[in-house]
Amino acid sequence: MGKEYIRYSEAFKRQVIQDLESGKLRSLGHVRRVYGIRGSTTVERWVKKYGSEAIQPKIIRVETMKERDELKEARKRIRDLEAAVADAHIDYCLEKGYLQVACERMGVDMENFKKKNAMTLSTARKPRKGR
Repeated sequence: MGKEYIRYSEAFKRQVIQDLESGKLRSLGHVRRVYGIRGSTTVERWVKKYGSEAIQPKIIRVETMKERDELKEARKRIRDLEAAVADAHIDYCLEKGYLQVACERMGVDMENFKKKNAMTLSTARKPRKGR
């Protein structure tokens, strides 16, 4: 014989949550026993979907001072790296623009110039000081 699935109506679910919120039923386990609900997480899902914030479980994170400092340092490092990426992108755009202008002034196709001078261009790029 196949597994038995039980489907509950929206009205039933809302009534269960209302009984829980009003205090008529004390806990999720009590709700399951009174209504004969077999699923261990069924009522929890209904609470998340239909319940008010007052009965929804809250997540409280407890951190040590070391963890808070590490998180603060990680966030600062992320900001610094994002700024460095933005600077590198600006440098790239400027170099590309300068190359395009130079190629136009010399009357040379930029793609052909890049292919012919690939080795020279890759070794000419040096990181700027102060970064």
